[in-house]
Amino acid sequence: SALLLVCVNIMILSLLIALFSYGEDAVVSSSGPTAQPIAIPDLSDSSGGAIGAQIAETIANDLTRFGLFFLVDKNAYVDKSTADQRPIFSDWRAINATFLIKGKVIHNGDQITVQYRLWDTLREKQLLGLEHSGSISAWRKIAHIMADHIYQEVIGEAGYFNSRIVYIAESGDEQNLQRRLAIMDQDGANHAYLTDGSSLVLTPRFSPALQEITYISYESGIPKVYLLDIATGRKEILGSFEGMTFAPRFSPDGNEVVMSQSLEGETNIFRVNLRSGQKIQLTSGPAIDTAPSYSPDGKNIVFESDRQGSQQLYIMNVDGSNVRRISHGEGRYATPVWSPRGDLIAYTRMYGGLFYIGVIQPDGKGDRLLSKDYLVEGPTWSPNGRVIAFTRQSANGAEKKLYAIDITGFFEREIKTPLAASDPAWSSNNN
Repeated sequence: SALLLVCVNIMILSLLIALFSYGEDAVVSSSGPTAQPIAIPDLSDSSGGAIGAQIAETIANDLTRFGLFFLVDKNAYVDKSTADQRPIFSDWRAINATFLIKGKVIHNGDQITVQYRLWDTLREKQLLGLEHSGSISAWRKIAHIMADHIYQEVIGEAGYFNSRIVYIAESGDEQNLQRRLAIMDQDGANHAYLTDGSSLVLTPRFSPALQEITYISYESGIPKVYLLDIATGRKEILGSFEGMTFAPRFSPDGNEVVMSQSLEGETNIFRVNLRSGQKIQLTSGPAIDTAPSYSPDGKNIVFESDRQGSQQLYIMNVDGSNVRRISHGEGRYATPVWSPRGDLIAYTRMYGGLFYIGVIQPDGKGDRLLSKDYLVEGPTWSPNGRVIAFTRQSANGAEKKLYAIDITGFFEREIKTPLAASDPAWSSNNN
């Protein structure tokens, strides 16, 4: 049955993940797990327009981007039944389409309602029957929500398609480099700039709960942590720290930010409550402690430190106690970020003249590498913990680009941006 096939493929994928947990210096490559074949005919459109076809194309791109689905060639579709009719399942089985999406778009002024069904052609059974409504301009968001539902029904885990990525857009040469905050859908669509480039900005990070972003700005001449409300454009400096503040990240509930402060030769980590302004120092001493990231349950913080002579990864309790080192491989480890699932921590690693994106378990086991190049850095997790986005530069002087890769190390893809791009940060699925 189709359900059995899905379960078998998920088991294969789990075995691949387990297999790649051995051999810390091996970069995962080659081919990936077997994809689920799906057919997605254009949705019928009551206006006779193109939105039905655009929604079908967006869903197909979402589902097939990282290899868990395979789109059956539209030229092979024979069944001409409507969205309201039961499909001719034998026609779809004949072209090896295990899953089928049929739907329609109904227009009402400037509003649309999209109705669709997900079918299992082997069992001749409807798996989903849903509808979503919104403005005509929101058709792409509706398509991403549809893809999330389909992904969850077939794969058995939450989707991540109705999410966004904020990043640094770069233009100009080394002597006159301009960096702006930019935001886009996870597939690169609906691109917009959030700052004008008059001040250097770095390390944007999404709030998991609100329409807010933290980032570093040199607007005052020295780096300070700012909060930006995406909807209103209102910004403010976070706290009244002396010296330089940098590397901010939100707590899972969005009520705190953890960040670093550099003052009088020491760089330490602080928690700041966004409501009360209370600041709690978590580390102390001459070591450089930075790049903190909360665990999804808010109980621990991973960070990088050179306290034992080289840049490595450490975990501490949220109050700064019980510090323990988790990385022990060759080279230096940096920019750790905890998976939303809590099972892995992604990082940047530098050794042998190259950069790597890797993952490690919170207990220090299962250290494995996913991607390498002249420069790869700054990993960020999709909201379901399935995909990692990062910055890639293929050679000295080459343009920086954004890439994403499945956690198995397969299906590495570029995320297209209008300009050179770096330091991506993924939103939750509702931002």
